[in-house]
Amino acid sequence: MKRRSFIEFLGGGVLAYGLAPGFILGCKSPEKVKEFAVPFANMEPIIKDDLLLADGFNYDVLISWGDKINADEEFGFNNDFTAFIPLNKAADDGLLWVNHEYHHPMFTSGQTADAPITLEQIEKDMLTVGGSIIRIKKNKEGKWNLIPNDKYNRRLTAKTEIPFNWPEEIMGSKTAIGTMSNCSGGVTPWGTILTCEENYDMYYGERDFSTGVPEGVKTPGYYGWERFIDYPTEHYGWVVEVDPKTGKAQKHVGLGRCAHECATMKELSDGRLVVYTGDDANDECFYKFVGSKPKSLTEGTLYVANLEKGKWESLDWESQAVLNEKFKSQTEVLIRLREASKLVGGSLLDRPEDIEIDPFDGSVLVSLTNNKPKGNYMGSILKLVEKDGKHDALEFTAETYYAGGVETGFCCPDNMAFDPAGNLWITSDISGSEIGTENYAGFGNNGLYVIPRHGKDAGKVFQVASAPIDAELTGPYFSPDGKTLFLSVQHPGENSPSMDELTSHWPEGGTSVPKPSVVCISGPSLEALTGILTS
Repeated sequence: MKRRSFIEFLGGGVLAYGLAPGFILGCKSPEKVKEFAVPFANMEPIIKDDLLLADGFNYDVLISWGDKINADEEFGFNNDFTAFIPLNKAADDGLLWVNHEYHHPMFTSGQTADAPITLEQIEKDMLTVGGSIIRIKKNKEGKWNLIPNDKYNRRLTAKTEIPFNWPEEIMGSKTAIGTMSNCSGGVTPWGTILTCEENYDMYYGERDFSTGVPEGVKTPGYYGWERFIDYPTEHYGWVVEVDPKTGKAQKHVGLGRCAHECATMKELSDGRLVVYTGDDANDECFYKFVGSKPKSLTEGTLYVANLEKGKWESLDWESQAVLNEKFKSQTEVLIRLREASKLVGGSLLDRPEDIEIDPFDGSVLVSLTNNKPKGNYMGSILKLVEKDGKHDALEFTAETYYAGGVETGFCCPDNMAFDPAGNLWITSDISGSEIGTENYAGFGNNGLYVIPRHGKDAGKVFQVASAPIDAELTGPYFSPDGKTLFLSVQHPGENSPSMDELTSHWPEGGTSVPKPSVVCISGPSLEALTGILTS
């Protein structure tokens, strides 16, 4: 989409004035907002082993893999989604939830490529995935710090017992052991976390029903944990709700089972919930749960998007004849969600990852990262508008409004976030092994980008950050005042051939081992962007 069309979509310039809340616009002259210019130059693509930022931005490392959070537990590996829950009105003291998507055995348990994994190594690796809850607080200088050994600091791992929020047992049990592959997520209106189990099949494998065997054929996982630990693969691939103040968790079966990238929630005026979630794999689908009772993630209907018809197709076992013929119950439909979605006409998409709801106009954005088997290396962002602006509507319009590519300035969109001023922030997800190759020439390392919503530069793409070697930037989340951007730096040095041949030494430099870390980005350029409507 050309810049003019994109500005109209975003409500840039004077168009934004009719969309933004009046109490915000009353704090700033519309003319000054209209004349606002981005206060920094666009970064040039670069391949360098460092976290580099545009002028007017700076960062501090908040926490890194292996750091102690209490006497018995350490911060996990490959941090991804972050979410900040304030503990006071000033929002300078709060809890940070951090996903730990997956581990790297060479770093986490010392496995080498020429040696088979052992149970002892798996036991170590199990403690590096899941999620972390840490208490953080600003000091007098405005810097965020971990509060060591705080009562809130705790881990959820692949060993944590988590019940299912569902009236029936899942594979003979009401509980699962552990959560893994926690990619992106969301936050509920009541301040709990939705953390999503994405590539769950890497751990305990999957069950393949394509062979015609009624009970399916068990396929092995990438890490081979099923060779030592016999947990049902059906216990994974769910959206997990976590209370950051207690650590209590539950797996929401009603949202279905797939490679969930995220879960983005909207509370309706009557208290019912709508949850959008995508299945991050080639030729998979985009879903929406619509609750039938206030605050329930069990009572309601799950739908899959049919973009060709502009319709949400029901995945209700009782009302869909094709599902009734194929599956034995609603529970089986939810467990075998990928099969069910295609039977009712779900559109096959290019890795639907993160989902954000525009705070001004309510439209739904879906990042479609890429689909390499189909020749789509650049990805795009999908815009979906629900009928009459109602998020529980069963019809919608959809269009690709911004495609990745050299012309637009970014590719492979992954995580997204809107800041308090409505600017759109995007991270990229170029596979580490393909950075700098022909398909991605001109992009450098993975990056963080912002698309301003207001002023002279509305609709342009600006690169704000460039990741270290092999890394990607994930989980952008803003503090309530917009002055801090929490960001994960995930898997630096992932393609290192051995511990003696490391491709990255970030963040400590020298000859140190690379460490996935969460950073706090701040600075005058960030404050100018996020405070444009109020400062």
